[in-house]
Amino acid sequence: MDMKLELVPVPVSDVDRAKVFYVEKVGFHADHDVQPGNGMRVVQLTPPGSACSIVIGTGMGEISEMRPGTVKGLHLVVADIHKAREALASRGVEVGEVDDPTSVTLMATRGHCRKCQLISNEGFLAAETGQSPNV
Repeated sequence: MDMKLELVPVPVSDVDRAKVFYVEKVGFHADHDVQPGNGMRVVQLTPPGSACSIVIGTGMGEISEMRPGTVKGLHLVVADIHKAREALASRGVEVGEVDDPTSVTLMATRGHCRKCQLISNEGFLAAETGQSPNV
């Protein structure tokens, strides 16, 4: 049986500001922005080339009750971390320097791996590039 992760909720304090950040600065596609009523707003955003999206919004029960900045460890996988970092920085995204970790644990579990952080006011997403281990 196939299982696919297709939607990850990311809590934000300001839906409009977060949408601008992810769409205009990071380059996500705005799939949906609907307001079905009763204070609910659902905004689905997808990174280019990804089968998995994030959802931000209001009035979505437990999802909306999550604190902004509490989702950690999401990864955006790119072919060239240096080009991705340069492109994001040129759009005004605060990005950390590319880190070449030498941790034996990380290298053993992830293969060759480089990462940097994309910073938003709500927390961060890490961008990562690497080669899967042949284990």
